[in-house]
Amino acid sequence: MIDTPTTRHEIEKPADDSTWHKPNLKGDWCNLFLLTLLYTMQGIPFGLSVGLPIIFQSKNIVTYDDQGSISYVLWPYAIRLLWAPIVDSFYVRWIGRRKSWFIPLQYLIAALLLYFAYNTDEWLPESGKPNLKMIVCLLLVINLLNTTQDIAVDSWALTMLKKNNVSYASTCNCIGIAIGMFIGSVCPILLSSEQFCNRYLRLTPGTGGIISIKNIIFLWGVVFLLITTLVTIFKKEKDTRLEDVKINIFQNYKLIWSLLKLSSMRVFLIAVLTSTIGYSTMDTVANLKLIDAGISKDDIMLMSTAMSIFRIFLPLPLAKYTGGPKPLSLYLKCTPIRLLWSVPYVLLIYYTPFLIKNNGVVNVPIYYYFILGFIFAIHELLSDIMIITHLSFFIKISDPRFGGTYLTLLGTARNLSWVIPNTVILKMVDILTFNKCSNDDHGSCSTTDLQNICSTKQGHNCVTILDGYYIEAAICMVIGFVWYAIFKSHYKILQSKNHSHWIVDVKRPISVYL
Repeated sequence: MIDTPTTRHEIEKPADDSTWHKPNLKGDWCNLFLLTLLYTMQGIPFGLSVGLPIIFQSKNIVTYDDQGSISYVLWPYAIRLLWAPIVDSFYVRWIGRRKSWFIPLQYLIAALLLYFAYNTDEWLPESGKPNLKMIVCLLLVINLLNTTQDIAVDSWALTMLKKNNVSYASTCNCIGIAIGMFIGSVCPILLSSEQFCNRYLRLTPGTGGIISIKNIIFLWGVVFLLITTLVTIFKKEKDTRLEDVKINIFQNYKLIWSLLKLSSMRVFLIAVLTSTIGYSTMDTVANLKLIDAGISKDDIMLMSTAMSIFRIFLPLPLAKYTGGPKPLSLYLKCTPIRLLWSVPYVLLIYYTPFLIKNNGVVNVPIYYYFILGFIFAIHELLSDIMIITHLSFFIKISDPRFGGTYLTLLGTARNLSWVIPNTVILKMVDILTFNKCSNDDHGSCSTTDLQNICSTKQGHNCVTILDGYYIEAAICMVIGFVWYAIFKSHYKILQSKNHSHWIVDVKRPISVYL
């Protein structure tokens, strides 16, 4: 497509459709399934990026500073707004506005997964430190491609479904991402674990898991190739609602600026950008601290498996709340509960070594699993409900004429609210942790050199006086309640505004297609 600025005219705002229409899924079931499948494919690379740090932590081969560096692979999800207008502006018309991006991106992701599988044995050895540089670089590129594909699919979701069913796009997103994250994080950890496979999957004990991480990644690469080919052949993109609105890349960037000039949008984006700070310590470090305390990665992944299954079906009963005119009301109800729920989680982590260890030997009692499972389940349930309600409101206020850019602006704010605290908290854990050399009141272990000096003294070792995790948890909780006090009333006002309040006018050149 070539855009030539000949004459300009105003694109009028769409008619005010603030009247809420009851969803009717008749005729949309196939589209719902396809959207869920596309979001599942997005969740697999994300899940792999989340699962590998747990594998590294269980082997005690990386520091929390290393974990902070690994978290950079998730940053593309937080900066995708920079290239979202490009995705909305450039495409091949006969292929389709979204398929023009979806097809090549998916093939590239598949190729990189196959390349990762080919080098897995070298980059991720059974013993010794992994090649973090290569793993981080490759996952960073894969996630760059994945976020670009996400822009196209989010925009496609606004027009693939009927207008009165668009709110179900958030349901497809949450179900698909949950399935993809399960496949990408839980499956490689459990199926490659000798201990898990011998305990639950084998009749007689064997060596290694039933399938290696290398073979799992290779299988994903092949599946990506097959699904992309099938979508390319059989799914025809039809987008009649957007045919009258064609704007070039510069106007897409101007659209972002126009959205940011809306006072309500600025308030909402500030609220979203700061919304997850209160829970970020629990979301980021809790599982790693449980592993440090002696809980195996297999047990944590078993809990994640149960929650993944629950997470897949959770959006369905929530649809009647998130699909209504005021989805943020549920978000506000969950906020103080989730903040307070950090207290039992922190206490459990603190007492875990005393509950599961006897004379230095780990022996996890049955009652501990019930306590951990209950606390973990409530924490994840509240988290998922709040994510779904945010996504539902994003879709509710988005302009389908510029879906990719509009949704990406909102999604970027949401991702930044998680990615930045995630990296900062991981980097700060060791800095805020206070250690000393045992049997030496004046011996410090604040640096690697001092730790080595302490370890050379007979009968001495570094002991933790105060774990930085608890300092971060307290600070984040206070910030969370301050956020709630400030933005509670703003959320109630914002969700009461009709759809036309979130729409902007744009000027465009007449487009010429070749």
